[in-house]
Amino acid sequence: MRTTRPGVRPGPAYATTDDATPATATHDFEPKAGSGPGDSTTTDSATTSRIPDKVTGRSAETSGEPTTHTSQATTDTAAFSADTSDHLAPHQNSVPAAPTISGHIPDNAADRSAGVHDEPTTRAHRAALRTAKVSTDATGPHAGVSEGCREAGVALTVLWERVERAVDAEAVFLALYRESVTAFWLDSTHAEPGLDRFSYLGDAGGPLAETVRYRVGAGLVEVAGRGGCEVVGGDVFDYLAMRLGRVEVELPDVPFDFVGGYVGYLGYEMKAECGAAERYRAEMPDAQWVFADRVVVVDHVAEHTYLVALADSDTVAAAEDWLSSTRAVLAGLPDRCTPDRLELAVDEGAVESRLTRGRQRYLADIAEIQAQLRAGETYEVNLTDSAYVDQDCDGLAVYRALRRSNPAPYAAFLRFGELEVACSSPERFLTVDRSGMVETKPIKGTAPRGATPEEDEILRRALESDPKTRAENLMIVDLLRNDLGRVCELGSVRVTALMHTETYTTMHQLVTTIRGRLRPDVDAVTCLRACFPGGSMTGAPKLRTMEIIDELETEARGIYSGTIGFLGLGGTADLNVVIRTAVRYGGRWRVGAGGAIVLDSDAEQEYHEMVLKATTALRAVTAVAGAHSRS
Repeated sequence: MRTTRPGVRPGPAYATTDDATPATATHDFEPKAGSGPGDSTTTDSATTSRIPDKVTGRSAETSGEPTTHTSQATTDTAAFSADTSDHLAPHQNSVPAAPTISGHIPDNAADRSAGVHDEPTTRAHRAALRTAKVSTDATGPHAGVSEGCREAGVALTVLWERVERAVDAEAVFLALYRESVTAFWLDSTHAEPGLDRFSYLGDAGGPLAETVRYRVGAGLVEVAGRGGCEVVGGDVFDYLAMRLGRVEVELPDVPFDFVGGYVGYLGYEMKAECGAAERYRAEMPDAQWVFADRVVVVDHVAEHTYLVALADSDTVAAAEDWLSSTRAVLAGLPDRCTPDRLELAVDEGAVESRLTRGRQRYLADIAEIQAQLRAGETYEVNLTDSAYVDQDCDGLAVYRALRRSNPAPYAAFLRFGELEVACSSPERFLTVDRSGMVETKPIKGTAPRGATPEEDEILRRALESDPKTRAENLMIVDLLRNDLGRVCELGSVRVTALMHTETYTTMHQLVTTIRGRLRPDVDAVTCLRACFPGGSMTGAPKLRTMEIIDELETEARGIYSGTIGFLGLGGTADLNVVIRTAVRYGGRWRVGAGGAIVLDSDAEQEYHEMVLKATTALRAVTAVAGAHSRS
């Protein structure tokens, strides 16, 4: 059994003790599909397991009867439970802004000085958590922990198996999690080289699982787990960083970056915890997360399925039982297949009749924005509206329709009790890999698909060459470069792909890719707080533009414009931007949509684009609701 060395903490860029080896990935690191560890070796058996070679550190393979692989931390610690009784003194930490590319419009000085991205207490806390050395022979409640941190680490073991075929993800969810009160499905229905390749499925049924709920301004995090319910002081960023920072785990030799951790969402109003103003209150909780200690992972490229379980010293047997029983269930499920395309009509009238503010107000808001643009208050504003369906229907049924009618690489289905989210997002917000490389892929620029291949190509080329669209994209690129510059190593932030077109079922979109390397003192949660909300959903400069949005929009955006994804053990993360999404709460559905407004915007065209975007998710809701009412 492979074990971690004392003092090695998980994280995107490792803070180490004298005997630890730092990460050495290059600035232009880009994971290649099919090239990750564990991809190259196959056998003829139904499952393959890896047993670490204790002498050389290489992986030995076995075939036939599956053998459970374990990656175990050696720290002797307390059970996985919250302990937030100790707090560190505040420590101010200034962060340099990214240099500006010539010709780009930088984020303004007010954003850099307003303190939106500086959380002194929690940043010091996180740094201490990652650098504290925990002794393997410690005794007493705080023994073995340096003065920088008064919370003991938590040793977890990763057990995993690989099934030598890609099981159909939808069949997995239906078989294992259909009835779960809390469940997640991070779904790559539009898996392509260079986009996402993995789907992650799970629920809150494991012995180490917990659910986390937070409302903006409360200063209290509600946590429910095997030990019951409790309330923890602080905000959800503090809580997630503290919990992830405490875990000692050796990441296994698998080609994906999520082997357990938190899965969930942040709603747009979480901006108030990132330095922006609090204006409206969402109906549903502003953040909900589940600690996933049992995960099924489907690799759509290498055609494998992985079963991953976390265990502490008391739950190893339960984890092994779960691997065995889940493997037996998967044996009866079909192989992965591309879902049959569901053709749903694009009915813009169905959207317009359900909008909160409607056409006339939306056009008036655009006029006000253009007045603010001429006054120099902002460069670009992302204006949105919402459409409601006051008819209840099953959230999973809506998501199954949505993934067939509009497959997307960063899609998701979430269920937290009465809240259900059906998301078909094409946009990646942030990803952080094991080496500490962070990537964001903002979308700015949308065009409909053509009726013929010739017309489709004309529309795609027109999108790529449109000066207004390119200006929108460029301003958001500079904003996100600035956001990443606050948390990345100086000079590491680079635009690796500028304004290329990605094509989806109903539209073409203009996408840019930006990468950087996180500083050693920054973890994934700190990066998330620094960059949230995504600049493509606000405009630039971010703080002032969010104030303008609050003045124009008449309600909270809720989960729309926020983010869905995972914050993994080992400092990894993969989070989308919540667009093309339907949210079920309180017995009705809500779909948000919007677009960027600049000086050259044509108000009627912007309104039409917003309505077109809303049809993507709304048509799935109305199709399922209509079928439900007829049954």
